Amino acid sequence: MLLHGAGDAFCAGNDLGDFLHNPLKSDDSPQARFIAALIEFDKPLIAAVHGLAIGGGTTMLTHFDFVYAAEHTRFQMPFVNLALVPELGTSYWLPAQIGYLAAAELVLLALPFDSRRAAELGFVTRVVAEADLMATALDTAHRLIRQPAGAVRASKRLMKRVLGAQMAAAAELELREYASRLQSADAKEAFTAFLEKRKPDFARTVKSSATA
Repeated sequence: MLLHGAGDAFCAGNDLGDFLHNPLKSDDSPQARFIAALIEFDKPLIAAVHGLAIGGGTTMLTHFDFVYAAEHTRFQMPFVNLALVPELGTSYWLPAQIGYLAAAELVLLALPFDSRRAAELGFVTRVVAEADLMATALDTAHRLIRQPAGAVRASKRLMKRVLGAQMAAAAELELREYASRLQSADAKEAFTAFLEKRKPDFARTVKSSATA
């Protein structure tokens, strides 16, 4: 399966307005089903990433087998900025794959990073010129098609056996915390500020909690 963005971005993340009015309420949410589908998918997953890959647009890539990024791609996981936590098993995958210190910088400070930094961290398979992005991803897809399908799927299953189980456990914990955080005063302030195009004032939520 080859996934790519349409227009000028790979994925700009969740619809914050929708989250504000329709927060997660169950483990059978569309988000939960999407996470489970990614973790359980046993065919090779290829991503061709360009433009912006924000929030889930970045975290979903941790489940892909091949990630090709255009030179000017910009990644970010702004969950903490929105008073939330990372999802899709990222809280396990990031420290395990790139080290805790690098993961803390990307998650706790929500720092954006470019394709070059993504390659340094082992976050992407390869950085390519934007004009060559789809051709590169399709070349990998065609190479995989020529491989024996059963062996490819079995090999992926074996390589992901431990990693997948740990990510599934992390994703379940994250989803619960995420749903809880969505109900918090901090998240409501962060979302409202984003929609009103202003900086959030978390001091007001502290005062509100103290008054309550």
